[in-house]
Amino acid sequence: MALLEVENLEIAVSTQRNLLPVVQGVSFTVDENETLGIVGESGCGKSLTSLAIMGLLGTSPVRITGGSIHFDGMNLLALSERERRAIMGNRMAMIFQEPMTSLNPVYRIGDQIVENLRQHQNLSHAAARDRSVELLSLVRIPDPSERIDSFPHQMSGGQRQRVMIAMALSCDPKLLIADEPTTALDVTVQKEVLDLMADLQSRMGTAIVLISHDLGVIAETCDKVAVMYRGKIAEAASTADLFAELLHPYTRGLLNSIPVVDRDVEWLEAIPGRVPTLEETLTGCAFQPRCELATELCACEAPQTTQFKPGHSVQCHFAGQDRS
Repeated sequence: MALLEVENLEIAVSTQRNLLPVVQGVSFTVDENETLGIVGESGCGKSLTSLAIMGLLGTSPVRITGGSIHFDGMNLLALSERERRAIMGNRMAMIFQEPMTSLNPVYRIGDQIVENLRQHQNLSHAAARDRSVELLSLVRIPDPSERIDSFPHQMSGGQRQRVMIAMALSCDPKLLIADEPTTALDVTVQKEVLDLMADLQSRMGTAIVLISHDLGVIAETCDKVAVMYRGKIAEAASTADLFAELLHPYTRGLLNSIPVVDRDVEWLEAIPGRVPTLEETLTGCAFQPRCELATELCACEAPQTTQFKPGHSVQCHFAGQDRS
């Protein structure tokens, strides 16, 4: 049985007039010790999906309107708030995109890790502090016994992200969700953080959901990939199958827009147009206004999810057909 099962997840934003769907029919699974990459442009629903899994939508106008989320055999949407709090940060943890907005600037980093350990592991303050030093050493913070008393602003961006990883892993979670954990970092530090996550996964067997807009990062780190566009999964497959045969024009557009350092070009490739807003009603394929290969069928009828081959699904009327 899969560790995490998301089935037909629906999320909408409540307005004064109606509910605007932002995530529609999203389904995927994550097994133990497996890494799923969720990729797509900003606003496609990646982060909202992760917040729904973690139960962090709270009292905002964004709400789950359908589907199910099962973790380790439990229906997360049926749990009480108290039951969810016992799981979050303990058996499920999340690394957010910007550590400076996640770490409390007026508390030392050690106090913030200690608080999480005492909340979920029932440790004494001294034992929790010793464990915090071990965690900082595990994520390769230099001089951890001294840096544990540092404030967030006294650390570099890469070090703060390592602190966030240490906090997320402090209770040995079975599932780790990393929402764009390397976006604000330079390339060298980005690789170090990704290597660190892979190393910790190999040691602890943690399942990871890695959210990114960068297909290059996804290709290097993930076992499976789900490509999201305007709240739906446009294409999903194992990493090897996806990059061996890109079926959806949106997936191909994302890959083609990655700069190639050894190629001298005047203009970088880009996907034309923009992502439709929530208020725009589309009768056909959501990607049709930006797709150079779209036909009248694409404008009139939304494609259904089809299995191109076992384990490789796509939402496109012409998946696998050569229309060049």
